[in-house]
Amino acid sequence: MELTARQQEIKDEFIRVRGTWSDTWEGVLRLDPDFLRAYLNFSAVPWRSGVLDPKVKEFIYIAIDANATHMYLPGVRQHIKAALALGATAQEIMEVLELSATLGIHAMNIGVPILVEVLEEKGLRNGPAPLDDRQEQLKAEFTKTRGYWHNFWDEMLELDPDMFEAYTEFSSVPWRTGTLEPKVKEFVYIAFDTAATHLYVRGLKLHIENAIGYGATPREILEVMEIASVLGIHGVTAAAPILLEELEAAQRAT
Repeated sequence: MELTARQQEIKDEFIRVRGTWSDTWEGVLRLDPDFLRAYLNFSAVPWRSGVLDPKVKEFIYIAIDANATHMYLPGVRQHIKAALALGATAQEIMEVLELSATLGIHAMNIGVPILVEVLEEKGLRNGPAPLDDRQEQLKAEFTKTRGYWHNFWDEMLELDPDMFEAYTEFSSVPWRTGTLEPKVKEFVYIAFDTAATHLYVRGLKLHIENAIGYGATPREILEVMEIASVLGIHGVTAAAPILLEELEAAQRAT
């Protein structure tokens, strides 16, 4: 099915503004070109007036699409392809993926304080125990490698230092061997913490503070959030091809 002149105009504008196109957009374009144009205007704000390097923008998309609470693989492929076209290296993209893999620790960041609260309510805990030498060393190592400390790590370190040590080693790989500048690493954390599929407020505030500490501007951080704000379109891009398939099946049946 050929595109109409209007559909082709919108497709050309999309490619010009966003620098990319994929089959995921074809169904939306055919079903409702006006909606796709409105999405383009919405999603293009960081591209028309933004301050982040285009390659970094693609890293943010990858972080949003490739994290465990979203896993939108068509978007992962599209934005990895775009990042490579902009000169990103395999190491840089792998680093984004490694940073995004830390999302799972939020089970501990949220769960451990609740466990402690219940233990105290039931009289099974009387308050924090002093850290021993090993725990103090682990705390110092985390602070040195990751560049910060937050009190939501205290109880995890106290209750299970083995887990904390393993997580420190796991999460520190991109900080020890990576090539992305620190504020870009923090942008990755901000991206998946602020995304609608995760919304981890405590981590979001922490990583905004860290990013500012590494020299990020409010406009840069806002742009990360603007990129994360378009995540809802994936419901449309995933469902539109199904709608087209069912329409074709219904037509064949008549």
